[in-house]
Amino acid sequence: MYAVIKTGGKQYRVEKGMKLKVEKLPYEVGQTVEFDALMLRKDDGTVELNKGKVIAEVVAHGRGKKIIVFKYRPKKNYKRWKGHRQPYTEIEIKDILE
Repeated sequence: MYAVIKTGGKQYRVEKGMKLKVEKLPYEVGQTVEFDALMLRKDDGTVELNKGKVIAEVVAHGRGKKIIVFKYRPKKNYKRWKGHRQPYTEIEIKDILE
């Protein structure tokens, strides 16, 4: 069985026991988070839309790899060099409820 959830403006296909990194959530490590399932596919192949819940536990918070943003205009003496690290929350899917 798997489900599709939406968080942080993105959709994720999740299964029980799966760990994934999502946009930063305002929860402490160890707290449980509940997501509404956009789609739920059962083991017998049936699909249900907008039904079910996904229970997850917050495992860790962190920051992603550094991304360099470099702007350059030739012959204009214009250069801008900036870095960015996106914060994330790592969650583990505990259960998918119908």
